[in-house]
Amino acid sequence: MDDLALPLYGCVSAEARRFAAAALSEVPHAPVGLARRLANEPVEISAPLLVRGEFLTDIDLVALIGRHGMAHARVIARRRRLNPRIAELIRALEAASVAIGPDGVNRKSASGEESPVVTQTRHRLLAMMRPAGDPVQDDAANAGAPGNEDVYPRLRATALTGSRPLFHTALAEALEIDPAKAHEVLEADEYSNLAAALRSLSLSEEQAFLLAMCARPLRFGNGKAIGRFIETYRAVDFEQASRTVCQWRRPSSASGSTPSAADLNRRAS
Repeated sequence: MDDLALPLYGCVSAEARRFAAAALSEVPHAPVGLARRLANEPVEISAPLLVRGEFLTDIDLVALIGRHGMAHARVIARRRRLNPRIAELIRALEAASVAIGPDGVNRKSASGEESPVVTQTRHRLLAMMRPAGDPVQDDAANAGAPGNEDVYPRLRATALTGSRPLFHTALAEALEIDPAKAHEVLEADEYSNLAAALRSLSLSEEQAFLLAMCARPLRFGNGKAIGRFIETYRAVDFEQASRTVCQWRRPSSASGSTPSAADLNRRAS
């Protein structure tokens, strides 16, 4: 069905796509390629799939929110048995969309009822949900070394298997580092080295978060945890990340340790 339908997708009217989305939302084993393509349509078309589509995984839902923003998030919130972490994320984003305008200005009164830290965290979450096609986001995603179009799909496919050893190996190959170092980066309690690893591959915030969530899903139990990861990721620029990864590729020093991303950031400053 995918092989037949997808090459003709661009020839189909919006009304036909709306009908197809509604029909496939009732099918337990829908053709995944076509259904996912329809789920990325505006909510006027995709809503039935977003609410009832059984093929959509938690990772799919996070990616859809990251790509399309609050319009998709509000429809996804109507799903039955929605993962509580995703529901909490949507609630935080909904609150932020009221508290913060599109220019980033806090709309609440200056009475001190909301701290600047909370406001900044919510603003970063909103920025992560910036719709695809935003020139600021696209420029950031395309900065740095080429090849992201090849590296990210491989990492994503491996991450979605749910096998952490496989993902460790895939990350080691992408970074050209020892698998033991990749394991150390992914299993560490703090985010700085993971952020450097993913930034060195020129991944966007959405792509980096998706991989991090696949690798360590229990870390992201609420909106604050997601905000901390995004904040850490933004703090590392491409040049800093590249220096960090180059250090990992070198033989260990006599002390057996290599500098972290945070160390290199301090040295650079």
